[in-house]
Amino acid sequence: MAKQLDYHTIREIFTRFQAADPEPKGELDHVNVYTLVVAVALSAQATDAGVNKATKALFQIADTPQKMLDLGLEGLTEHIKTIGLFRQKAKNVMKLSQILVDEYGGEVPNSRAALIGLPGVGRKTANVVLNMWWSFPAQAVDTHIFRLGNRSGIAPGKTVDAVERAIEDNVPADQQLHAHHWMILHGRYHCKARKPQCPTCIIKDLCAFEHKTTLS
Repeated sequence: MAKQLDYHTIREIFTRFQAADPEPKGELDHVNVYTLVVAVALSAQATDAGVNKATKALFQIADTPQKMLDLGLEGLTEHIKTIGLFRQKAKNVMKLSQILVDEYGGEVPNSRAALIGLPGVGRKTANVVLNMWWSFPAQAVDTHIFRLGNRSGIAPGKTVDAVERAIEDNVPADQQLHAHHWMILHGRYHCKARKPQCPTCIIKDLCAFEHKTTLS
């Protein structure tokens, strides 16, 4: 775990991220907030590309909770069987769809507590939805953010919750809206787990990672 970077260094890091990608976007395909919830829930222990492939046809016929219920468990399972843990995920999607119909009139609530109350929706999923759909500066910490936060010193922490709090505490408020997307994308494509691309990294002179790679 790297030492915590100071405020001015963190601001400069995110200023560079912003200059390189002013409007970062999540990579999960969706057509509305409901399909975003489903896509994020399906993405646990799966790749975004794999989820997008599975949901392309699904979301054409089931883009609301009621349509998903009409499709049924077997129909949903057939669409997502290429995704890891698909059987349990299918059950969760059907359960959350039923709750949305019964308790929220078919609408997705914009409360973190209400979202977390849905089957298969944890804090990370709720934060992704709040951020991507309602532009709330929530920090969804996945494996890429956890790694980057600790390696770089942007947000060191021993747990996901600790890294989330560190981002909220240490990243300047005006840079928090897109912070988790910048960190996910940087961790996914540059600060990789096994072969971080340090020689071409735009924050290599600011990062606190002591074991920087020297070969591109």
